[in-house]
Amino acid sequence: MSLPSLHAIGAILLTIAMFYGFVSGRARVEIISLLTISAIALGLYSFPLPGQAPTDGLKLAFEGFGHYALITICALMVLGRGLVTTGALEPASRLLTRVWRFNRQIGLFVTLLLAMAMSMLVNDTPVLVLLLPIMAAIAANGGMPASKTLIPVNSAVLIGGMATTIGTSTNLLVVSIATDLGLPPMSVFHFTPVVLMAAAVALPFMWLVMPRLLPDNSIAAGHEPRRFLATLRFGGASSGRDMDPAALEKRLPPGVEILAAPASGRLAVRATHAELEEAMRVLGATAAPAWLMERLQSGYGKTGEDLTVVELSIPRDSGLIGRTVATANVAERFNVALLGVHDARHLWPDERPADGRQITIFGEGDIILAAGAMPDLQEFARAENLLVLEGAKELPRTAKAPLALAIMAGAVVPASIGLVPIAISALAGAIAMFVTGCVRFDRIGSALSAKVIVLVAASIAIGRIILDSGAAEWLGGLIALGLQFLPAAGVLAAVMLFVTVLTNFASNTTAAAVGTPIAFSLAQKLGIPVEPLVLAVLFGCNLCYATPVAYQTNMLIMSAGDYKFSDYTKTGLPLVAIMITTLSMVLVYRYNLY
Repeated sequence: MSLPSLHAIGAILLTIAMFYGFVSGRARVEIISLLTISAIALGLYSFPLPGQAPTDGLKLAFEGFGHYALITICALMVLGRGLVTTGALEPASRLLTRVWRFNRQIGLFVTLLLAMAMSMLVNDTPVLVLLLPIMAAIAANGGMPASKTLIPVNSAVLIGGMATTIGTSTNLLVVSIATDLGLPPMSVFHFTPVVLMAAAVALPFMWLVMPRLLPDNSIAAGHEPRRFLATLRFGGASSGRDMDPAALEKRLPPGVEILAAPASGRLAVRATHAELEEAMRVLGATAAPAWLMERLQSGYGKTGEDLTVVELSIPRDSGLIGRTVATANVAERFNVALLGVHDARHLWPDERPADGRQITIFGEGDIILAAGAMPDLQEFARAENLLVLEGAKELPRTAKAPLALAIMAGAVVPASIGLVPIAISALAGAIAMFVTGCVRFDRIGSALSAKVIVLVAASIAIGRIILDSGAAEWLGGLIALGLQFLPAAGVLAAVMLFVTVLTNFASNTTAAAVGTPIAFSLAQKLGIPVEPLVLAVLFGCNLCYATPVAYQTNMLIMSAGDYKFSDYTKTGLPLVAIMITTLSMVLVYRYNLY
């Protein structure tokens, strides 16, 4: 086998560097994506591909931003946002609540089925955002502990998202790249029967076995409740203002952990919500600036709204990520007090200012303890894309819900029966959402994720350079050497497993962009039809159950369920094995490869 060209070597090294950047977590996904695009543009401008001009390299690097796959993904984000903001999915949540009241096991079974069904047409993240507070409320009212239900529900959402071309942005990317390479277009439900057969095999495991493998992290079972990092502030009348650390430790509730010596009237602590309330009471302190708490308490006389304390989870697309309490300026913008923060990953800075303040940078999966009037808290949650875990949260109820459902159906049905491409019907549906007011123009930032947009554009560029440089052909030949003696089912399983490993430790979008051209090369070298190999790549990109960093929904449930890394592996690895085995066998049967 001949050595790859210099361009192919460069493309492979750049792909490895991109994957390493995602795995290491040292830089934001957007930064890594933009650096990748820049490297491709500068590299091909300085060293063009054979037979191409320098400007052709610039076109290759930046064409992802205008690719129809990215336009379709953005349009589907808007459609999904319209369903959520109008409350069109609320009947599903009411059904779940009624079933859970009847029987817990039946409730979990119905929840898994609904999660699969909804995520076939709506992106995975909005579906989980809808279900997460429902599951938390059910657990609080005597249902199964959230720690035993959230991973199974998340797995069901991911399997449902795998079942259609529009279920996830990754599916659309694989299908779009495959179409560009010559594969006939796939309809919305083209491979749904394959996934449903595998889901039928996996469902008993998710329903009956997964909850038994997961811990009971509820307070009733003796599990320690969520602990928040907070700063106690001592006013002039506070009894703790002049105490030394030893005296403070004696006065504080037993579970409160002092993180730094008191300075400038501040004391950094870590405590549960109940312990924090007790500490404020015995010391006469506040967890937010005294002037802010006075303003919030005085607001009751004007509005009649009681102060409410809620827990808010930070998802991947929140505007708070990367900001601090000071730069977020929540008090002035929303009239809300931030009392404490629970970090899902327990990575707090070691260096702290001398005045005892905690400089906390918000990250994905963190949970905020906030106080304020409920309307202000809801506005805060809407504006920053936060998820309310504790406290009353009214889902939107508008007369536009039936209209949003009709628009979604109008976008999906014509594409599913082949009347129009999904890119056209989704774009028309997104425009209809705006025109009818189901999604407001000033909320476009809540509908679209800049991180997803840049990542998809970079993935399209890396996929093109892997193909055009000859790297895909060389890698396909290398992989074919190891797979040529395997039966078709073994080849499909190996490809699926390879992409699954990349997905669980790096980016499923980039794994899709790299794996799809390799699948075409493998098909030519092994004499296997290209479509089942492309589907093996697509399915592998969705088997992201085994690590919390594999997909944004995995991280979203980590704090809410108080999970450890091992909880994902001991439930996710068996599920990955079940899905790879079943999907490979079904693909062999469907495409007559036996």
